[in-house]
Amino acid sequence: MIIKDIVKAKEILQNNELIAIPTETVYGLAGNAYSDEAIKKIFVLKKRPLHNPLIVHLKSVSSIYDVATEIPENALILANKFWPGPLTLLLKKQDHISDLITAGKNTVAVRVPNHPFALILLNQLDFPLVAPSANPFGSISPTSAEHVLHYFGQEIDLILDGGECEKGVESTIIGFENNTPILYRHGSIPIEEIEKITGKLSIITNNETSPNSPGMLSRHYAPKTDTYLTNDVSALLNNCKGKKVGLLLFKKITQNDNNTNNTSLIIHQEILSKSGNYSEAAKNLYAAMHRLDQNKLDLIIAERLPDEGLGKTINDKLERATKKNR
Repeated sequence: MIIKDIVKAKEILQNNELIAIPTETVYGLAGNAYSDEAIKKIFVLKKRPLHNPLIVHLKSVSSIYDVATEIPENALILANKFWPGPLTLLLKKQDHISDLITAGKNTVAVRVPNHPFALILLNQLDFPLVAPSANPFGSISPTSAEHVLHYFGQEIDLILDGGECEKGVESTIIGFENNTPILYRHGSIPIEEIEKITGKLSIITNNETSPNSPGMLSRHYAPKTDTYLTNDVSALLNNCKGKKVGLLLFKKITQNDNNTNNTSLIIHQEILSKSGNYSEAAKNLYAAMHRLDQNKLDLIIAERLPDEGLGKTINDKLERATKKNR
């Protein structure tokens, strides 16, 4: 059920059951971070592999000391700058943090979400929440309560309705090795903003067998419809003769003569931002992918964005969502 009852949400979480919560990035499938029972239910419901770590959601910057230790100075500077907000820090974990959360590693991913409902809820609980995206593993992330309902229906007790997510893509994840900052996942904060504080980041965003953080697997955020990423939409369209095609475009409609038998048939087009605004494009990305995936298409063609700012983040999500890049 989709409701705005935070008291009911609290009761369910205290019973080690799961709910979906809104954050500024995407909706999360939330459970008690101190309960292995609840954590196991998340992995089962999402069909998520156990080697893929989870993120612990905290109520405040000071709560970082409840779950992490030996925190680098740069991590505290970033936390004070961007929390509440779409930044996740990968830090050495406290001993009481479950190995289920960390995939057996000695580091834990933590953040403070920037959504009023999430923060009110967290401040009424005596435990933090683990909350990966509220979708089956590998599928398109949810940015509305309706997306979550479509995925799970009655399998989840409560969906806390906080409207559409403001940012629309996941948090940026930063870790540290010997106090050197490392980007593990492109997200809602462009790496350029992080580098203003940390200096040049090392980038390690792919790991299939033992990921340090969420979002490092090559296949993720994926529609059921075969999806292709390209720099030249028109050229790829010409190779899709007789196909029902959906287009995911940055800012301009693509023209196509649908009366010609030798061309593909464009069924649906999604424009991420007519003004070319990267933040607007990021907010609209997953919702557009959901709409395209519901159109019974033969394939989706996604346009690669300029590789700058949040364009890098959007391209990263599209690369993991696509069957092939062309």
